[in-house]
Amino acid sequence: MRLAVSHRQGSGPTIVFLPGYMSDMAGGKALAIDAWAAARGRAVLRLDYSGCGASEGAFADGTLAVWRDDVLHAVDTLAAGPLLLVGSSMGGWLMLLVALARADRIAGLVGIAAAPDFTEWGFDAVAKACLARDGRLSQPSAYAEEPTVTTLAFWQSGQANLLLDRPIALDCPVRLLHGQADADVPWQVAPRLAAALRSADVQTILVKDGDHRLSRPQDIALLIATLESLPEHP
Repeated sequence: MRLAVSHRQGSGPTIVFLPGYMSDMAGGKALAIDAWAAARGRAVLRLDYSGCGASEGAFADGTLAVWRDDVLHAVDTLAAGPLLLVGSSMGGWLMLLVALARADRIAGLVGIAAAPDFTEWGFDAVAKACLARDGRLSQPSAYAEEPTVTTLAFWQSGQANLLLDRPIALDCPVRLLHGQADADVPWQVAPRLAAALRSADVQTILVKDGDHRLSRPQDIALLIATLESLPEHP
């Protein structure tokens, strides 16, 4: 199955952008990072998970483990050396799973409204009953005309990859950006994740009026400043 990727060679750790659920590599944050990296000659890799964006496959076949393996395949095949992972929402969960699988290559992590374990805290009893009964759950989306669809297989994959209930064995620099007006991922997830990470170099940056996307000009500026603050040579 072919994955759509955009890969630019350059200096420093390869910056790998991991989109959120039902998102792709052409979003505003991904393109802003790409433009910043291009202007500075930095290496950057963007990709669409299988069944998402321009990649082959069916979205309904995607699970957290499948998409983690998509990312691992892309970085193992295309990117040499250290990696700086940037994960948005669900991409923040994948960021952690990929980092744990390639811990010796990780130069740093930047989470944007990172949503680890959202299958655990993001579904109430009614939603879980619907998933068990129908094998899928369809909910209105605040970001697209089509509904957000979650399959039972995705939910089960999430439950098999929970992270926040134990120490997360990563020691690299981590920066967590989160809006306190986020209606999708409670901002309290960020300090909870910070506490679970073993690394001593973890900073949680809360944006009081920031929403889930953190895609306003000032949010993008904060993201870029955060990337610039991390060492180019680990």
